[in-house]
Amino acid sequence: MTNPPRRPTNPMTAAEAAFKPVKKPAAPVREPSAAPGVRELVSIRIDRAVLDHFQEDGPGWQDRINDALRQAIEGKPTASGSDDE
Repeated sequence: MTNPPRRPTNPMTAAEAAFKPVKKPAAPVREPSAAPGVRELVSIRIDRAVLDHFQEDGPGWQDRINDALRQAIEGKPTASGSDDE
């Protein structure tokens, strides 16, 4: 039996195989927190004017932003497209 060549027959193919992009693993599915109503620490970027608006009344501005976002999602139409309830 003959020995295989030490180098691949096509060096370009070997180089491309060595540097193929690595596939990223799928992001883990995030399960909802066990305790309802628990707040989560996040970092977001918002316009300075929006931040100034919520901070002008003093402490509690994060709660006011949360309330405004909650109103926005509660006012969102349902997936069926009907607003009748």
